[in-house]
Amino acid sequence: MKFIITICISLITLAGFAQDPMLQQNNPKLDDQATKITQAYNDQLALTGKQFMLFQKKVEEYLIRREEIEKKYTDKDKLDRLFKLQEVETREMNDILTRPQLNLYKEIKSKIQPLATVNKD
Repeated sequence: MKFIITICISLITLAGFAQDPMLQQNNPKLDDQATKITQAYNDQLALTGKQFMLFQKKVEEYLIRREEIEKKYTDKDKLDRLFKLQEVETREMNDILTRPQLNLYKEIKSKIQPLATVNKD
């Protein structure tokens, strides 16, 4: 009985630590874009070396997810999903940034990473 419980707990733990397959995609274009975005934030947030790396990985993660949303959805559904994605990204930056940095990040995010752009034809 103990053996079965141990196996179950092990499987649950392994599933919890499984890597996100989206993050395993290597896209040099998104990597460059994440670096540029992080540098734009760094100019105002003064990130430490460790923060810069973590911030860049987080930005790249959300660029991948944003790209998937933009491919699959259109119009209002796309905007709703992008808005929710942006909210989650902002919450997760709480783990990387200090409180003053996070407050400034929230202020400048719409300028550096707009939700969507409108094309005037």
